[in-house]
Parts: sequence; C-alpha cells; structure tokens
Amino acid sequence: MALERAGVDASAIDFIVFATLSPDYHFPGPGVLLQRELGLAPIGALDVRDQCSGFIYGLSVADSFIQTGKYQNILLVGSEIQSNVMELSDQGRAMAVIFGDGAGAAVVQATDEPDKGVLSTKLHADGNFAEELMVQHPGSNLKERVTHEMVDDGSLLPYMNGRLVFKHAVHRMPEVIYETLDDTNYTSSDIDLLIPHQANLRISEAVQQKMGFGEEQVFNNIQKYGNTTAASIPLAMSEAWEEGRIRDDSLLTLAAFGSGFTWASALVKW
Repeated sequence: MALERAGVDASAIDFIVFATLSPDYHFPGPGVLLQRELGLAPIGALDVRDQCSGFIYGLSVADSFIQTGKYQNILLVGSEIQSNVMELSDQGRAMAVIFGDGAGAAVVQATDEPDKGVLSTKLHADGNFAEELMVQHPGSNLKERVTHEMVDDGSLLPYMNGRLVFKHAVHRMPEVIYETLDDTNYTSSDIDLLIPHQANLRISEAVQQKMGFGEEQVFNNIQKYGNTTAASIPLAMSEAWEEGRIRDDSLLTLAAFGSGFTWASALVKW
C-alpha cells in the first residue's frame, strides 16, 4: 500500500528501517526478512527497538540518511504482533485489553520543495524507568535464559506500571512537541493535526488539553485497534489521510511515549 501510494516500485527501495518490539525471531531482525519477502536487492536493513517511540525514532534515522544523500528511497515500517504474548486472564487483563496487532509503512524520499517534509525530530530516553514497562525474560543477563520458574512466575509476560507510565506520558509528550515547534518557529496554533502514539485514549485527551487543541486537531483510532506500539502512528496517519484530514500543506505533529522510557516527536509538513 505504501509503495503504491508513493508511486514507487519495490526495486527502487535502497534501505529499510524496521521498528518493532515483537520480531519474528530473537535474531536476525525483521528488516532482513522484509527485504527477502519483497524480493529486494541485498540492500541494508536496520532494526529499531524503541517500542512505542520506534516509528518516530526510525523516521529520524530515515530523515538523516535522506538529508546526507546516502539513500534516495527508504522504506520505514512499524509492525507488531502482541496478541499472542498477552495473559488472557483476570490477572493479565490490565494489559491484554489495551494492546493489539498492526502494521504501517511509509516511503521516505527527498523533496525539492522548501519547508516541506520532515521539519524537525526530537528524541529522548530515560533508562531509570526501564523496568516500569518491560518484558523481563528471556534475556542474556542470566545464565539460563528460560526456566520453568519464569513460566510459573509470569516474568516471560509483559509488565506495566500503568499509573507511572500515564504520569510521565502526559508530561513528556507535550514537552517534546514544544521542542519541535521551538526548533522550527511554529506555534501550537499552526498545527493542523496531532497524531499521537495510540497508547491510551486518556493520555491522548490529556495531551490535547495541555496543548490547547480542539477535537478536530487530534486523530485517534485506538478504539478500533488498541495500542499497536510501533505501528500505531503510521496506522493513524494512513487512516487520517484516507479520511481527508491530512491534505497538501497540512502541518502534522507526531508524538510518542513508551517503554525505556523513551519519547519522541516529529514535525512534518505534508
């Protein structure tokens, strides 16, 4: 769909950036699998592991490569399968009801039009909160990566300190949006559409309120798919475009917050 809408043949793609927390294999990463499935030449493939912020992190990488002239057509993907790792029980319902599966993609290219495209990206992380939203095992920091005890105590399943994540998200997302605005001399009143990572409708509403945006300035579809992590922003962008809410010259702000903690924003002129 992304290639068709961009009017680009798959053979023209010269680099892949693939954001996910749910790769098919522990290694190799999914970028090389996508390269194989699309029948591409032996181009480079970079995997991004920044969870909910992964698509914006990947966009920043793609934008940097394009600006240097190293690549001309970068395929940027956010894709997740999370339904098969959730604990479908009363104990696990706090996470199982939130997270979903999905995929979104974008083709990133250079433009000769001034003041269009990716205008600014800002990336942040704070590893002091790494254990507040995580899947602890299996990992390489233990001699035995998988044990019966891990299965029994649930440490192979995702864990989230929901209240703490909410508290930080509603603070960090507006903060990083203002960073991109300050970087480009735009103001919040110039924004045509905010596309937040679809983490939680209450988070999106809180960010909307802090930014002083009206209902028409924010796009949400979490009620349809749940939190699709790295896929949520490209999914929302695709649907917003299909609905005519993204038009030529629209000024978009993308914002995300997630595990790590990581948070990021991008300002894009369509």
